[in-house]
Amino acid sequence: MIEKMVIVGTGPAGLTAAIYGARSGLSPLVYAGIQHGGQLTTTTDVENFPGFAEGILGPKLMEEMTKQATRVGSRIIYEQIEEVAMSQEQKGIKQLTTSSGNTILAKTVILCTGATAKTLKLEGESQLMGHGVSTCATCDGFFYRQKKVIVVGGGDSAMEESLFLANLVDKVYLVHRRDVFRASHIMLERAKKHEKIEFLVPYVIHKLLSHKGVLTGVTLENVSTGKQHDLTIDGLFYAIGHTPNSKVFLPWVDVDDHGYVCVSEGVKTKTEGVYAAGDLCDRHYKQAITAAGLGCQAAMTAIQYLDQ
Repeated sequence: MIEKMVIVGTGPAGLTAAIYGARSGLSPLVYAGIQHGGQLTTTTDVENFPGFAEGILGPKLMEEMTKQATRVGSRIIYEQIEEVAMSQEQKGIKQLTTSSGNTILAKTVILCTGATAKTLKLEGESQLMGHGVSTCATCDGFFYRQKKVIVVGGGDSAMEESLFLANLVDKVYLVHRRDVFRASHIMLERAKKHEKIEFLVPYVIHKLLSHKGVLTGVTLENVSTGKQHDLTIDGLFYAIGHTPNSKVFLPWVDVDDHGYVCVSEGVKTKTEGVYAAGDLCDRHYKQAITAAGLGCQAAMTAIQYLDQ
């Protein structure tokens, strides 16, 4: 059997694509992978996704999107895609291999495996994610109004997140292990001139401090002297980049220097009938709503391709 549409990944992009594909009568086959629901399953309150006046928990939002996708006819398989190839016998047919060794044939494939935020992998970090530790200032900064936070990083993303947070919080400590920054001169100067942003260099975070499952502070270590001291803060934001989950799809897609899938016309990859959506190809916004929008575009483009 050849599937008309296979979707790889079940974050906002993948589930939105599934909804649109199912409503078109394609009964898409959706592979959830190792993290069903994507990065939103590691967040708590989501208040910037339209339609929820009081906000909604990240895992609950993904649960509702999953129910909607299955209700309209999507089939979700809780396996991971390990390999993608082109069928040697049937021109234009894509061949996918699952973690259990099954082979799936498909006319169209939508890649929505997202990107994994880089963190320091400190002890207790995963338990504090969403409880003081975050990888998205735009998503979670609202919850730290009039509080003190740390941003870790030295590139433009770190400067942008620090400036964004400075409009909400009382104090931003920008922690970087070196006194040389990768950020552009204009972004660096803008952050340095902001009265609420204090640079702590050359420092690294040695330890996370918490009480009853909530972050309360960090232990900082001076890279030059080795001296340590504790700093009381309410939130920690990582801004040290993301790793797109694109490697398994090579060489059927092109990627940029950072591993993001290159697309044309919004969602088209270099392989006909293969599309990418969400954080896998989005270097700039990385929001649930933009991922969902790209998932919609990918599904509609795949439907047009099948109609032709």
